[in-house]
Amino acid sequence: MTLSDKSPAQHRIYNEWHQLDHRPENLRLPGVAWGDRWARTPGCAQVGREVAGEPDAPFADVDYMAMYWFRPPYDTSLDEWNRLGEDSFQWGRGPLLPGVRRPLLGFFAPVLGYAAPRVAVSAETLPFRPNRGMHLTLTRLDEPHGATAHEQFRWLDTVRIPDLLDCPGVAGAWTFSLIETQRHTSLPLDSVPDHPRGSLRITLLYLDDDPEQVTREIGKRIAAQDADGRGAPAPQAEQVLLSTPLRTIIPWQDW
Repeated sequence: MTLSDKSPAQHRIYNEWHQLDHRPENLRLPGVAWGDRWARTPGCAQVGREVAGEPDAPFADVDYMAMYWFRPPYDTSLDEWNRLGEDSFQWGRGPLLPGVRRPLLGFFAPVLGYAAPRVAVSAETLPFRPNRGMHLTLTRLDEPHGATAHEQFRWLDTVRIPDLLDCPGVAGAWTFSLIETQRHTSLPLDSVPDHPRGSLRITLLYLDDDPEQVTREIGKRIAAQDADGRGAPAPQAEQVLLSTPLRTIIPWQDW
């Protein structure tokens, strides 16, 4: 999510709405297991650029990210989700806020979860465990079911993520694959491009130390993998759209 007006006052207005109204209403839905949100602060954006390069243009100015986990049956859960969106609009408290742009709205399927060996909880419990932030990598695959994509996925599961789980401050990871771009049943939310199923992937690292500091260490680990000949087997198959640390938002304190 990107704010066109990045003044402190506008950030406060948006955070108060999301943290004190929108998110609590969503979390009380029977079909929502959990939901959280994080800030891509100027410091996070700078470190992300230093470590991974410039983001793809639509994501260059992203300020916030939110995600929700849904319970089955998913059709019922999404019907409740859409109905709340329409209800909140009729209450005058809906998501159509001025100056808010959403470059990506989508439903993703969890692929695999991982907990670092030092962490007591399981990967399934990890989203409920407190965190200090996330490291997000969003990629696009031109052939999401091609042979090179398959090799990339195997390497991610057996080399990249296991190495990063040993990185100080990384508590675990989850990977996700796009199901479909989100289209609300009644609200005219941002017109984001349609992406084929599976063409977008997200890797989330759950962090329990300073996100900027951990991201620098992640960059060193990735560089060491490349130098040792253990880098991505088919990097041309996957384009990085955004790679960045994100900070957990502390209500009131961070507004």
